[in-house]
Amino acid sequence: MKQTIRLARISRIARITAAASILVSLTACSSTLIAPETPAAISVPAGNQLVMIAVGSGDLTYECRVKANSTVAYEWVFAGPNAVLSDKNGMILGKYYGGPTWESNDGSKVTGKQIAIAPASATAIPLQLVKANAVPNAPAMGAMTDISYIQRLNTMGGIAPTDSCSIDNLGAKKLVKYQADYFFYKAS
Repeated sequence: MKQTIRLARISRIARITAAASILVSLTACSSTLIAPETPAAISVPAGNQLVMIAVGSGDLTYECRVKANSTVAYEWVFAGPNAVLSDKNGMILGKYYGGPTWESNDGSKVTGKQIAIAPASATAIPLQLVKANAVPNAPAMGAMTDISYIQRLNTMGGIAPTDSCSIDNLGAKKLVKYQADYFFYKAS
């Protein structure tokens, strides 16, 4: 009888220990971000660490303009984004807008310059690598402070309209829905 009680206690302690180990492992995993595999063209340079992931969803604005180096051809040209940045649970983290600018709810922000793209699906805007730049007079501390690179991955939608673009609607603007995952990196 004593042996049975002792074995039951050991079994209960083992289950509690295993549950605690799983909880510790899950907690550690949730705070460690692992950079995704990407096409070489949009890989973040070594020496940078993934620190935040956000889902961007909203509109990309396109404007009907005269095609570059032409006076008689017209095309839809990207004019700017207007999107909400959320975490994987849908909590709003900030916004993404013309500049381009990524701004956190804490007021910190970065602008950026596209340095590379890679194709996505035929119905989605390309994947992208952006070199981030600090914004003067932005808060000294915040989610966007010291961001070095931003990757745009897992894109859906956002391609230029297929509607007619001509002298008849020159200057017209169209909003196109899109979604993408943004991966934010800091120098390590």
